[in-house]
Amino acid sequence: MRVLAIEDDALNRRVVRDMLSVAGVAMDDADSAELGLKMIDADDFDVVLMDLRMPGMDGLEAIDHIRARGDTKGQLPIIVITADAAVDLRARCLSRGADELLLKPVAMEELFDAIGRVLASRGGMDDLMF
Repeated sequence: MRVLAIEDDALNRRVVRDMLSVAGVAMDDADSAELGLKMIDADDFDVVLMDLRMPGMDGLEAIDHIRARGDTKGQLPIIVITADAAVDLRARCLSRGADELLLKPVAMEELFDAIGRVLASRGGMDDLMF
C-alpha cells in the first residue's frame, strides 16, 4: 500500500510517516497541494492524507482538482487530517469529495481505522496490512 501525505508541516509529516511505518506502509509526502497534485499525476497511490490549511492552494481546492479528474485517480480515497474543528467542517469536506475527516493530533489507531474504513468501502482491503 502507498500513501501520499499532503501536509505543509514537516513535523506532522514525520509523525504520520512514523505511524504508518509501524504497519510497514510506504508513505510519500508533499509539502504543498500543488506538489501533491503533480505527484498524483506521476505516480499511483492507494490513499491520500490531506491537510486543509496550507500556503497557496488549500486542501479543499486540492480535493476539487483530484475529484475533477476524468480518470481513476479522480477517485483516490482522501482522508482529511486537520486541526480545524469548525462545526460544519466535516460536512464541507465530505461534500467536496473527502472520504473521512480526522482531527489533529491524530492517534495511530484512529488513522489506521480511517484508512481501513476507506479502503473497505472501496473494496481495497486486500492490501491492508494493519
